[in-house]
Amino acid sequence: MSVSYRWVIVAVGALMSCVAIGAMFSLAIFQEPIASATGWSHVGIASAMTLNFIVMGFGGFFWGAASDRFGPRVVVMIGSVLLGLALVLASRAETLLQFQLTYGVLVGLAASAFFAPMIAATTAWFDEHRGLAVSLVSAGMGVAPMTISPFARWLISAYDWRPAMLIIGIATWVMLVPAALLVRRPPAGTADADTEFSVEGARLQLSKVFRSPQFVVLGLTFFACCAAHSGPIFHMVNYATICGIAPMAAVSIYSVEGLAGLGGRLLYGSLADRMGVKPVLVAGLLVQALALATYLFVSQLGEFYALAIVFGSAYGGVMPLYAVLAREYFGQRIIGTVLGAATMLSSLGMAFGPLIGGWIFDTFANYSWLFIGSAMVGLGAAAIALAFPPLARQKPQPAFGVAP
Repeated sequence: MSVSYRWVIVAVGALMSCVAIGAMFSLAIFQEPIASATGWSHVGIASAMTLNFIVMGFGGFFWGAASDRFGPRVVVMIGSVLLGLALVLASRAETLLQFQLTYGVLVGLAASAFFAPMIAATTAWFDEHRGLAVSLVSAGMGVAPMTISPFARWLISAYDWRPAMLIIGIATWVMLVPAALLVRRPPAGTADADTEFSVEGARLQLSKVFRSPQFVVLGLTFFACCAAHSGPIFHMVNYATICGIAPMAAVSIYSVEGLAGLGGRLLYGSLADRMGVKPVLVAGLLVQALALATYLFVSQLGEFYALAIVFGSAYGGVMPLYAVLAREYFGQRIIGTVLGAATMLSSLGMAFGPLIGGWIFDTFANYSWLFIGSAMVGLGAAAIALAFPPLARQKPQPAFGVAP
């Protein structure tokens, strides 16, 4: 198989991350229409996203380990079928509990089947420009607000929320199932960089990995980073609306964040390849924290756009860097399991934001405390990231290789 096929893997991964994350985060667009049509509370609807992140976290660990054992194709195929089914069922939910179970549990389980397996597959295909390649795969997440979110808003305006969610579910099947068939493992003999973990071969115990300083700092930083930005991302459209921004214009702010996140992924990924991952990650986390605090002072559409560029590029840019660090610290053989475990922690962090933001809005009728708290957590993430230990590489061990 031609080495150029690596770019097909990147394209497929980007498409999958776009559709999966776009479908999941479209709940931010559906929130107000669902509340108006059903009478369900904002916190009740937002709790579906909280469930989504919790299930996505544990599912990410499961799917990551499964991809290490069975390969990524079977995992993403199952995820593709399940994601479409979950959205179709959620569109038919008659009670809030039914909606929370279908959207919160099934969508979370399905969406978690893409990130760790496709990132692991991508890192296996690339020795050079790995940071850029991983950033391109995760760039699909940045494209999602520019594609899925406006599409969802248009469908809701044209057909109401139930038909809109049904159509998105069917479209998910149409796009992802064929794409899953294109996923391949790298050619046999592809070298794996040796680390203090990968050289132990089959004798390596995962308990040692999860107790290591490398994983502890990786997991805690990922957790705090996502806990900081999840609430503001999810509630941004509603926040802009109560500031007097028209609904479609408010959605466009979400789209600008996504576009900025796409640029941020490319920028931060390229900088990480040149300057090292740690300093770029710390800088991005600091920018994210400052941007979150600044949302307290914006109210006009132009101000929202300007800050969305800064905020979106920061949180979008740092996200792929965790995968690059995981690959460099732990090697390719267990990357799916390690990244799945780190993603589990990040998803638990993501779970807090929508629920707490919904409670803050229902209690105080504004989001000020959400942005204050998020900024403080963001600064904590940057402080934790400073504790990343240096990479400890060892000389090549010819007795061990990467299985095809």
